[in-house]
Amino acid sequence: MLRVFCGPDGGGGNALGVVRDGAALPGAEARAALAAELGFSETVFLDDAVRGTVDIHTPSVRLPFAGHPLVGLAWLLRSLGRPPRTLRPPAGEVAVGFEGDVTWVRGRAEWVPARTTRRYASVAEVDALPAPPPGEGWLYAWAWQDEAAGVVRARGFPRRGDAVAEDEATGAAAMVLTHELGRPLDIRQGTGSRILTRTHPDGTLAVGGRVRRAGP
Repeated sequence: MLRVFCGPDGGGGNALGVVRDGAALPGAEARAALAAELGFSETVFLDDAVRGTVDIHTPSVRLPFAGHPLVGLAWLLRSLGRPPRTLRPPAGEVAVGFEGDVTWVRGRAEWVPARTTRRYASVAEVDALPAPPPGEGWLYAWAWQDEAAGVVRARGFPRRGDAVAEDEATGAAAMVLTHELGRPLDIRQGTGSRILTRTHPDGTLAVGGRVRRAGP
């Protein structure tokens, strides 16, 4: 297990399950069952280590693209001496980069399943939200912590009826917000996570963060 999008001090981070030998569990139903049993926000299956082909599951749905599994897997492969240049989830080819202790992946906002972003007037209002807030559908609640510096306070609520009431750190939602605002962001999400984003001239968006091991 890994923690992805940790703060600079190593705190925070969203738990990620990684199945390095996806061929050992090839069936969609078996993968869905394992992801539900583990209960992490996402579990990623590495199907082809050479090509970087991956499959991503939440406890209840399969995803075409997600940031925290790709950042976590890229970091893990690098730690094993096989740093990938590209990962291939169902949505498309994802470029991978490394800068110091930050791992970056690049994708497109249109790859992200439906997310609603909602701006609040203050960090205190975001912090006061129940988990989850009333309503249906994925909600990314945010407020400026320091607008001039691009620092955002955010919380993510899948609201899809499974065991994940609040997502500790969400790369895909961070990409959607970056696309909407049209600028790089430094997002402080959950209880202590940090997500960095960038925009690129070709329309792709990069999401990056620090990763730590949290188990075998």
